[in-house]
Amino acid sequence: MSNSDSPLVMITGSAGAIGGATASLLARKGWRVIGLDVRRSERPDEFLVELVGDVSQALVWDAVLSRVNDAGGELHGLVHAAAYQVCAPLVETTEADWRKVLDTNLGSLYQAGRILHGSLAKGRASVVAVGSVHARATSANIAAYAASKGGLSAMVRALAIEWAGDGIRVNAVLPGAVDSAMLREGLRRGHLAGTGEQALLDQLANRTVNRRIGQPGEIATAIEFFLDERKSSFATGTELVIDGGATIRLSTE
Repeated sequence: MSNSDSPLVMITGSAGAIGGATASLLARKGWRVIGLDVRRSERPDEFLVELVGDVSQALVWDAVLSRVNDAGGELHGLVHAAAYQVCAPLVETTEADWRKVLDTNLGSLYQAGRILHGSLAKGRASVVAVGSVHARATSANIAAYAASKGGLSAMVRALAIEWAGDGIRVNAVLPGAVDSAMLREGLRRGHLAGTGEQALLDQLANRTVNRRIGQPGEIATAIEFFLDERKSSFATGTELVIDGGATIRLSTE
């Protein structure tokens, strides 16, 4: 998209499953999309600008701000979908891995908010953070990831209060198991036992009320709801859990 009258959104993790599905959906709906990821996407035509870089680094966000200014300076949406996961007991989690998880999943929203705040305020933007059900209920051997997502939920509430006077809304979606490279990699080294990737996916699906895992497009639809002021103007500081009912069932059942 290149129409300067179209709303402008910044998406991190834009080459990933959820970030990519969100970029595709918003591009179809007329948004101009700036993407940021550590690798390029497979659908470059959906982006106004596609940047490659580490979301935890301030210099990368300075480059993002420059591109936002080139596009008019008003940012109408920010989707924080970048994520990194380490599956390991805490005592086996290296300092480097701990920092990378926290810097990617939580610190990058700090960098984005600090540097893009003026543009978000100009556009009276909606910020949507992609959290996780691990912020509410979690598993063994995933402490760093759970801590980062719990922190992200707290940050969403804090920023919703702090930025309300600037006309900026801040919300989160908390996905459960969604078909993605991260999910599949996590299962292969995680807490479920199985004889292959599909067996692991089937085990996980059977633990949800809906007896299936989610699809990235289902999360993208929820993100678009929070971005669209016509649909969600009274929502801020809240979270939408999208997990097929995984977290509503008692563990003793």
